[in-house]
Amino acid sequence: MEEGEKRIKQEDCNEDNLGSGILTLTNKRLAFDKTRARIMDFSKHFGDTILDVSLDDVVKTWKEGLLIKKVCFTAKTSKGEEIYKFGVFSTKGWLKSIDEAINNNKNQ
Repeated sequence: MEEGEKRIKQEDCNEDNLGSGILTLTNKRLAFDKTRARIMDFSKHFGDTILDVSLDDVVKTWKEGLLIKKVCFTAKTSKGEEIYKFGVFSTKGWLKSIDEAINNNKNQ
């Protein structure tokens, strides 16, 4: 993490296209780190950071789903705008935290 960056929320989750990993929200960005798990010894290993989006690049946030709930956001990337959908435990809490972080980042 950069200087002055603080972790707000972090959770082990799954993204529709990226697979399983850990979603991290800081006061400056959203990041997704790929993970590998082994059932034999119940270990989990961090892989590469495959998503690193500045809060300034987040265009839209929402939640969706009835049985399988997801927190979603659209972000500007080098490939254009892309949609990411993460299966997290508290979609309402994540959505509120992301929106608050974006607003706080704009006000700085």
